[in-house]
Amino acid sequence: MSTLRPTLEFLLYDWLHADRLTERPRFADHSRETFGAVLDTCERIAREKYAPFNRLVDTEEPRFDGERVILPRATHEAHDAYVASGMLSAAQDYDIGGMQLPYTIEAAAGTFFTTASVSIGGGLLTIGNANLLLAHGTELQKRVFALNEFSGRFSGTMCLSEPQAGSSLSDVATRATPDGEDFEGDPLGPRYRLKGNKMWISAGEHELAENIVHLVLAKIPGADGRLVPGTRGISLFIVPKKLVDTEGRLTGERNDIALAGLNHKLGWRGTTNTLLNFGEGRYPVRGAPGAIGYLVGRPGEGLRCMFHMMNEARIGIGLAATSLGLAGYYASLEYARNRPQGRPVGPAGKDPAQPQVRIIEHADIKRMLLGQKSYCEGALALLLQCARLVDEQHTGAPQAADEARLLLEVLTPVAKSWPSEFCLEANSLAIQILGGYGYTRDFPVEQYWRDNRLNMIHEGTHGIQAADLLGRKVVMEGGKGLLLLAGRVNATIERAIQQPHLAQHANALGQALQQVGAATKAAWATGNPADALANAVPYMQAFGHLVIAWTWLDVLLALPAQPVQAQDEGRLRAARYFFHYELPKIPAWLQVVQTRDATCATMPEDAF
Repeated sequence: MSTLRPTLEFLLYDWLHADRLTERPRFADHSRETFGAVLDTCERIAREKYAPFNRLVDTEEPRFDGERVILPRATHEAHDAYVASGMLSAAQDYDIGGMQLPYTIEAAAGTFFTTASVSIGGGLLTIGNANLLLAHGTELQKRVFALNEFSGRFSGTMCLSEPQAGSSLSDVATRATPDGEDFEGDPLGPRYRLKGNKMWISAGEHELAENIVHLVLAKIPGADGRLVPGTRGISLFIVPKKLVDTEGRLTGERNDIALAGLNHKLGWRGTTNTLLNFGEGRYPVRGAPGAIGYLVGRPGEGLRCMFHMMNEARIGIGLAATSLGLAGYYASLEYARNRPQGRPVGPAGKDPAQPQVRIIEHADIKRMLLGQKSYCEGALALLLQCARLVDEQHTGAPQAADEARLLLEVLTPVAKSWPSEFCLEANSLAIQILGGYGYTRDFPVEQYWRDNRLNMIHEGTHGIQAADLLGRKVVMEGGKGLLLLAGRVNATIERAIQQPHLAQHANALGQALQQVGAATKAAWATGNPADALANAVPYMQAFGHLVIAWTWLDVLLALPAQPVQAQDEGRLRAARYFFHYELPKIPAWLQVVQTRDATCATMPEDAF
């Protein structure tokens, strides 16, 4: 992580000018020094409590003894240190115990934890859960549930998927029925009994906190007793593991939520992943089966409310994927600098009498290291830029805030999915650099790959994000968000083209922007979503590459024209790699998008 800190500081201050946020009333008590203190604290906790135990939590997976989930002591200590740091409430108002820290700094600080050990976790779901309740909950729901999550007393989850439905939330079958004639009079919110099953619930059962606050999507039956089909019938409920009173005190009664089993995944093995049964009667509440839940917002608006948490989590997953890519890059870079193997080729071929050279001296190793650096540092810059847009949306002038909102709408699918694919590719390159050792557990790179492979599925699969990008985000509000992004890209091009050493990159980016724009129009030429979305994933790959190239070019504008530091030279070279080796892939991806190629969509099932 010693390399991570200077990279973060360059991006935060030399590029994004995050210290200027202190000129805004909300952040006026802060300074670059206070930001530095936050980074210091998080870096220290990650180094001492997370990194040394990354392999331990991978091999000592959570286990269920029939009564409770058992986690390594190291996980408890890391969680306690994270809570004590105050980072759960770092971005919140002073009057609820927060630091009023910019999200830009919070996001940057979080990368220390995810780089050190993503599977120990850093409160991503708890923070998102509490933020959702701040946005959509009642005053009492905020006080009883959200504030106790920010303090670390309670933790939080999001319960969407079901065994029979997967990502198809239209098919959610968990039922919520009014609990008694006085159900609407409960001070914690309209009270319902929930019955159903939720699958793949991260942190769904543990003893790291006093209580677990589940946010559960369920459907309220109509007067005929049937569930409303589609997403219109989905509502959102607070379903605590242990029931509480209006002061947030545990009543001593457990809710009717049972752990049906632990899922044992490829990666993130230190995080409990669960199948939960709601309302099966194992823990009857007041003499009857059914998990007690309190309605959030209005009936039928559950998915709208949940998107508040889902979008936040998508940026978090993009950061996790980026951090894992960086962890693999740092590990393979260290290995390449120390591993002697092979000899350089000269005019007469290789001279076996000469001593071996370190593998970092071979061009192909440099290619793989540059690939990792270009993917991961480019993704990190994009994610921090998104975090900066969040701050702009919340504290900027009205027009700037609205533009930030629109840009985030367009960029969020990319920020989640592009790092999840290409930082995973970086992890694959890290394994390759280590050769046979890369596949062994004696070195960490295979674990980074396994952990990162989950992120293409976390918070909406790659295909779902691609369909969201092409099917909704680039056409929403008459394409206003896409036009706004194109304007920002063109502004970077106009600045860069005036600098001779960046002009070639600027011209290449301009051509890529035109190609993506033309492909977007061609994809929708028939007006038929099925035609457009048949090749949504190649579109996402091309669009993501465009965004990363733009990000790299904008980063280069923060460098001196003649680099004086090795790190500046490294950024110039990584950007050059991306423009020379990666950006030329865009036309190939867009070919099938522009022609609305139906090869995949029309493939007969029996021909496979």
